[in-house]
Amino acid sequence: MRRCAVLGSPIGHSLSPALHRAAYAQLGLNWTYDRVELDEQRLPSFVRGLDASWRGLSLTMPLKVAVLELGQVDQLARMAGAGNTLILEGDERRVYNTDVGGLIWAVGQVATSPLRRVTILGAGATSRAALIAATQLGAQLVTVVARTPARAEALRALSNELGVKLKIRSWSSEVPDADLVVSTVVSGAADSLAPAVAGSAPLIVDIIYDPWPTVLATAAKRAGCTVVSGLDLLIGQALLQIELMTGRSVAAEVLYAAIPAESSA
Repeated sequence: MRRCAVLGSPIGHSLSPALHRAAYAQLGLNWTYDRVELDEQRLPSFVRGLDASWRGLSLTMPLKVAVLELGQVDQLARMAGAGNTLILEGDERRVYNTDVGGLIWAVGQVATSPLRRVTILGAGATSRAALIAATQLGAQLVTVVARTPARAEALRALSNELGVKLKIRSWSSEVPDADLVVSTVVSGAADSLAPAVAGSAPLIVDIIYDPWPTVLATAAKRAGCTVVSGLDLLIGQALLQIELMTGRSVAAEVLYAAIPAESSA
């Protein structure tokens, strides 16, 4: 029997066990997948203590940066400055980021590339993954709208590496027209911008899935936009994690069916 788990703090709300267990059942694998409450200080010793039965770990906040010190880091995880997957194979430890691919997958279900103009709300850690994903979706211009524009300046080196033009605007400035808007901010933070954002692009991604719908999602639906939720992103990144851990793939419908009804309402 192989073992996997999702690590983080807090972790009780995580839907990952339901998704991964559904995949194992579909694949006929007698694997386990659990939740482990863990902070950055305890992560290294936890990983060192794992025996050969362990195959993979999913990492959520606040462990996505700390895990970069615990294995060979994939290029995408290096660029994103965060990892969410640790693959264990013998003495080898490999760190991956499936958040970027999850966003690309979710957008790809409802839109076709290229999406040349992309607006990102927020300049936190998730904005780096969004910037990489936007570039892979064909963006030539990415506008970051941030409460603290100076914080967004940290994205310039990454945008230069990716070869995409970056503009930075303050929260109080006009939201530019775009092909896609990705909100990376916490629940409630984008409420004041919701009407303007909904009128600025035909496709809106909101990384939140609880509570849902958000004010932004409701405004976007009312404006006739296509809305991608945090649940769609969760499914996309989990599909990639499952493939990394098991070497096999499952249909997205298997994971959607595993989401508790109260979470998808």
